[in-house]
Formats: sequence, structure tokens, C-alpha cells
Amino acid sequence: MFEAKIVVATSRAEFYSDLNKQLGGLLAGERDLMANAANFSALVYLMLNDLNWAGFYILRGNDLLLGPFQGKPACVRIPVRPAPRGVCGNAAFHCKTFVVANVHEFPGHIACDSASNSEIVIPLIVEGHVLGVLDIDSPKLSRFDDEDRAGLETMVATFMAATDFYSLH
Repeated sequence: MFEAKIVVATSRAEFYSDLNKQLGGLLAGERDLMANAANFSALVYLMLNDLNWAGFYILRGNDLLLGPFQGKPACVRIPVRPAPRGVCGNAAFHCKTFVVANVHEFPGHIACDSASNSEIVIPLIVEGHVLGVLDIDSPKLSRFDDEDRAGLETMVATFMAATDFYSLH
């Protein structure tokens, strides 16, 4: 059985490195998308401070469909094509991470939880194709920065390497 360990780090880079090792251990031996996404979102929600939502949206057709998450009930479907909506839709459409200090200033922001003030969204990319996104929200303005982006992108790479997406093609 996996038990999350509190990370005592001297830097944020060390924190994310240790958290990524925990993620690798958590996902070891399991390749199922839903199981791995559920455990990944639970680990992030448990270990990162100042969050009110952490989870996945999986691309289905032209929309992102709600996947495993931690937090309040969320928007179920987010358009990506032909015109992306919200931070998640834009991250998927543009195939890049979005770090938003104040979501209320983001054009087309979708307010699933009015308590959310900042957000980071990392696309899940395999062979140049976006398969979904990891979405993390915070009630704190400017909660996420480049260190969070780098650490979470590394964790997403670990997740992608440990997870089968064959059912999505």
C-alpha cells in the first residue's frame, strides 16, 4: 500500500523532485488511465498547499470531458475546437502549459468554482497529440509560478510514461 510522505525540502525544485519520486512509486505496476489519473490528482491535492481543485480533463472529440479529480463538482465538458474556452481549452488547443495568476482576467474563463483565483493547466501530449489536461486551481491569486510549472510538467511526464492511453486513439 502506498503512503504519501510529507516532503521536507530545502527548495521548491527539491520538493517537486521528491513528489515526483512518490508519484513514480504510486503509479508503479499500474498502467490504467483512470486509476493513475485518480491517484495523481489525489496526490497533488493532498501535497500542494492552497488548492481547491486538482484533476484531469480527457479529450473526447472536440471537447475536454471531466475525468478523475479532487475538489468540488466541476464543469463536465469544455470546448477545445473550433474555438477553445477557458484556460483548459486554451492549453489543449495551443499544446502548452498555461499559468494564470488571476483567472478573472483571463478572456473566456469558465468559473466552475467562484472561489478559484489562479490556475495552472498542463496538456497531456503523446506523439504531438493532446489527449487531455491536468488542471489545478487555487483560491490564492498568483499561486503558481515557473517553479510549479517545471515541477508539474515533470510529474505529468512521469504520469504519461506510466499510463496507457490506447483507448483514446
